[in-house]
Amino acid sequence: MYYLCGRKAITPTDIILMLTEKTIEKLRILAESAKYDVSCSSSGTVRGGRKGMVGNTVGGVGICHSFADDGRCISLLKVMLTNHCKYDCAYCVNRRSNDIRRATLSVSELEEITMEFYRRNYIEGLFLSSGVVRSADYTMERLVAIARDLRTLHRFNGYIHLKSIPGASRELLNEAGRYADRMSVNIEIPREESLRLLAPEKDHQSVFQPMAMIQQGVLENKEDRRRMRHVPRFVPAGQSTQMIVGATQDTDRDILRMSSALYAQPTMRRVYYSGYISVNTYDSRLPVLRQPPLVRENRLYQADWLLRFYKFRADELVDDQHANLDLDVDPKLAWALRHPEAFPVDVNTADYERILRVPGIGTKSAWLIVNSRRYGRVTSFHLQKMGVVMKKARYFITCGELTSHFSAPIVGVNELQPERLRPLLVSAAEKKRAEAERQLTLDFGEGQ
Repeated sequence: MYYLCGRKAITPTDIILMLTEKTIEKLRILAESAKYDVSCSSSGTVRGGRKGMVGNTVGGVGICHSFADDGRCISLLKVMLTNHCKYDCAYCVNRRSNDIRRATLSVSELEEITMEFYRRNYIEGLFLSSGVVRSADYTMERLVAIARDLRTLHRFNGYIHLKSIPGASRELLNEAGRYADRMSVNIEIPREESLRLLAPEKDHQSVFQPMAMIQQGVLENKEDRRRMRHVPRFVPAGQSTQMIVGATQDTDRDILRMSSALYAQPTMRRVYYSGYISVNTYDSRLPVLRQPPLVRENRLYQADWLLRFYKFRADELVDDQHANLDLDVDPKLAWALRHPEAFPVDVNTADYERILRVPGIGTKSAWLIVNSRRYGRVTSFHLQKMGVVMKKARYFITCGELTSHFSAPIVGVNELQPERLRPLLVSAAEKKRAEAERQLTLDFGEGQ
């Protein structure tokens, strides 16, 4: 079995040389328990090499990637401090009532694992989470101790992502922020009612409160660094969070409205979406799924991209009539087919924001169009060179030879009508994937 991959794979023989057999077994259990948390990107921070320090984070990435048995990409050394937990959340594999193998690493053991892996170039950073034991402050204090020791005692200069524990004190969160590159608190469920159904011991306030504390720390740190250059950074890569997709009857509208509100906060960098995996099939509050809703998860990531970089609003992508995203086509194309009145867009005169809304045109190609037309008229030949997907875009634009002044007639979304154009743009592969997801059994219990 191979546990991690970077420039070199780790085999059991390699690990035995560095760690005890008991520690290896703990690591195996806790790495398995941590794999369902997807909110562990390392983008957004750079730690250059320093004299007397061990390692660096280069180019804003700074990690090796590994892949779990189910194909999910696992960034960093992704591990839990313990999978013991006092909470009994229905959707969590580590819930209190589950009969699973439990393990706990000591602070020194986790530090040793991290440094041994790091020195051998197996990893370039650490993603550390934990179940909640005894109290939030007790658990958070141990996470902070690990980050502090790695930075100050072991001179570790790689990437550290810490999960903040809901309910932990402001003092512990402030200390954690001085050593971590990124911190995250998972919302998990977008609506309060659904969260209370699956996790009665939790509420949204317990999540939003530490988020607000971290945000305040980041903003105060920015002000301090303007006045004093050498003030240590505080959570320089910002915050992230995660929402589970498909564990409740919450719609994509509920999820994207929550995401939009989070992105309005200055320190929120990423919202991750995790298709629900049926880990607790015995609980009648949860749906019975043959496989995770991966197509829906992908559509949410595409919609998330539109919110962050394409100036779309959540209520434009999902509304009362379309509470869930279209599984057959991407959200941008779905919006265009619902709003034929917004087209065609003349790429030679339209502003950047309007061009961004054309299916098949991305941020880079939109920027190239706006800058290139200063030197001459943009034609379909130029658009292809710029990377525009003309298979989609040609139905929503006018340019050069595609106008009514030329011999080729305009055949766009308004001439073909959206209902006739849609089948032309949906590939057989997309239809097959979407149809497979529609066959999933969404059988909620009566309490849902």
